[in-house]
Amino acid sequence: MSSTDIEKAHGSPSTNITDHFDLDKTESTSSSEASDLVKPVPSPAPQSKWQRCLAGLTSGENGGIVRIHPEEREPVTSSTTLHMFLMWFSMTLATNNIVVGSMGTLVLGLSFKDAALCGIFGCLIGTSVIGYISTYGPKSGIRTLITARYSMGYYPSKFCCLLNLFTNIGYSMVNSVVGGQILSAVSGGHLSVLVGITIVAVSSWAMALFGMKIFQLYERVAWLPQLLVLCIMIGSAGPHFNFSDVVSDNTQHLAAKRITFTSLAFSIGLAWSPLASDYYVYHPSDLKSWRTFLVTMIASLQAMSLTLIMGIGLGSILASSAYYAEKYGTSPGGMLMTAYDSLGGFGKFCAVINVLSMVANNTPGSYSMGLNLQMLGGAFGKVPRPVFTTLVTVIYAACAMGGRDSLYEVFQSFLPLIGYWTIMFVVIVLEEDAFFRRTGGYIWSDWDCRSKLPMGVAAGASFLVGWAGAVVGMSQTFYTGPISEMAGGGELGLWLGAGFTAVSFPLLRVLELRFIGR
Repeated sequence: MSSTDIEKAHGSPSTNITDHFDLDKTESTSSSEASDLVKPVPSPAPQSKWQRCLAGLTSGENGGIVRIHPEEREPVTSSTTLHMFLMWFSMTLATNNIVVGSMGTLVLGLSFKDAALCGIFGCLIGTSVIGYISTYGPKSGIRTLITARYSMGYYPSKFCCLLNLFTNIGYSMVNSVVGGQILSAVSGGHLSVLVGITIVAVSSWAMALFGMKIFQLYERVAWLPQLLVLCIMIGSAGPHFNFSDVVSDNTQHLAAKRITFTSLAFSIGLAWSPLASDYYVYHPSDLKSWRTFLVTMIASLQAMSLTLIMGIGLGSILASSAYYAEKYGTSPGGMLMTAYDSLGGFGKFCAVINVLSMVANNTPGSYSMGLNLQMLGGAFGKVPRPVFTTLVTVIYAACAMGGRDSLYEVFQSFLPLIGYWTIMFVVIVLEEDAFFRRTGGYIWSDWDCRSKLPMGVAAGASFLVGWAGAVVGMSQTFYTGPISEMAGGGELGLWLGAGFTAVSFPLLRVLELRFIGR
């Protein structure tokens, strides 16, 4: 055996120094263990071309939620920034954003101008949050809700994993229902909505099953047909948008509706925050944080704003035209078919392309939900991610079939509820980083060491305080908080939840560090 081979077995001096400072490797092996390491290893059995291809696609995914070490990651290339941009642009250029946009004009009754301004402002804040959280991926090499252990503690972060499961099940359900409605409308009713839901769910499952490499390759090309179809939609439906500023509400009710729609738009970006760094764990640790932030924010802002405004315009058509409302109905699927009213068979083809965007939007969530279940630990940590991916697909497909006839009601109540917990999570992570980690930093090798992570008392308590703020400010069909009532029924739960958490966490964290020490 050559000296090079022996160095690989024992670890070169430079490698040992790096391992010492990274605190990420085990101690050096004993001499007897070293002699075992240098024994010749039998050559693997020859593989077929397809076996090698499958192994390459799924490589790096067998480790589940473990940290991706710096030496295991991909190098920075001239196309790295472009791939980052296209992935986020594709994932967030989603038809469900069109559905959210239509709620501004069709459900809340805002004018086009009011809804557009509120929607873009909400998207700007939301995508800034996505950009910030995504920077943890290259720095740490661990998934988003594992990173949360450094601020929320080992056990409270598991509660966030459960909440994120419900979040992604809800979004996947919405995507599947809208996709099923579109396929049913395109077929003239010959294909039922239930079958359409199954098609969308199975396609998303197949894409997420093999791991990150497959869906990242898909996302790099999926944006092009989506963008082309969106441009066709604008050309076809744009002339029919109702740009009238006439709104019959009084000033207080108008302000409440503006706040509510801004919160809805903000929640779109917030829903991505518990996943944002998952897709960057294979990026090198020396990737600049400002670069990650800007690329992620700009890509998602452009895509979300474009689709949201499209939905606002389509909602204005149905809100002002009895003809289109009667012809296609006011369901999300019927609303999208309104955009292609004058295009005949070509319009139906474009609608099918819209369904592909549902798959592009569902796939990352399906992938991350499998990881979230593994993060619960114990027996859950031993189950392979593809098994969990299959399980959550069955769950959200069943939920989609059951809730297919009341999608707007589900979405109007569901989106703010997502925003409540995610904004609290983001505030805690941000304040931990800004106030308590600036000098000491993070030891990423401690990601699974409970004794070196925070107890989570401060985070857990401030999370409850934040929920108290959300409750007094929420405006839902089942409950309206006292502060929301004083504001004319506007959705303030998101903002009050963030404020209550922001005030309570630093004070409680100081006490936690003083009396517990970590």
